[in-house]
Formats: sequence, C-alpha cells, structure tokens
Amino acid sequence: MNDIKRIVERVVRKYKTRDPEIIASDMGIVVLYEPLGSLRGYFNTCRRQKFIHINNSLKWHERRLVTAHELGHAVLHPNANTPFMRSCTHFSISRMENQANTFAGHLLIPDDELEYYSEYSIDQLAMLYGVPQHIVKLRLGI
Repeated sequence: MNDIKRIVERVVRKYKTRDPEIIASDMGIVVLYEPLGSLRGYFNTCRRQKFIHINNSLKWHERRLVTAHELGHAVLHPNANTPFMRSCTHFSISRMENQANTFAGHLLIPDDELEYYSEYSIDQLAMLYGVPQHIVKLRLGI
C-alpha cells in the first residue's frame, strides 16, 4: 500500500467519513466559498489558521473534488504555498499537485466500491464518481 493511501485511510478512520468538507471542518480548517474567477480553489494558512478556498461557481461534484484535493494539500503539504510557488518561483509544483490529486482519488473512491465496480471502464468510473479520468487513473495506479 502506498504512503498516500495509508494516510487517507488513517484520516478516514479518525474522522469516520470520506466527506472532505466534514473532514476539513473536524480538522479545524475553515472552508470558504467565494468568487475566484478561473481558479477552482486553493489552500493557505494565515496566522496558524488553515483555510480552503473554493470557487463558489463550481457544481457540487466539482466542489467535492476540489475540496478533497485542497484537503490533500492541507494534510500532505501543510506548509507549502502552492499559489505563491506557481506564480513567483521556478519551483515545480507538479509533484505536489499529483500527490493532492492522488489523495483526493483515494478519499473519494474507496477500495470496496472499486471491487464492486471492477468491470467498469475508467470512463465509467469517472462518470460514476464525478471526477476526471486522470483522478481515476491515479487512484488505480495507472
């Protein structure tokens, strides 16, 4: 089992849910819904308070995925400021983005359901869970 999967399973056991909004709230992370233009969401910390900012124009399934992704940043990269690193440095954040996407995939797509839907294609799984195909591929380790 990979490290991110282990971390997700530990979070799920502790908070007894896979709902990223409930987990964030229980972790003391403030989730804000606000107009963000073309930005889907981001995670930041200000004065030791953690925030997940979500674009308020997103549909429910998009909001759920973005919240899970940003929760991944909060858990895996709590001290990283990816918006700053993306805009003001030459540091590659693709690895952190990939890890946050993997976290989201493991959170939103449980093992037991994957077994139940084992005959489904990647496209069918993506439609079933309301996530892009690349999230399903990350979840499956493809």
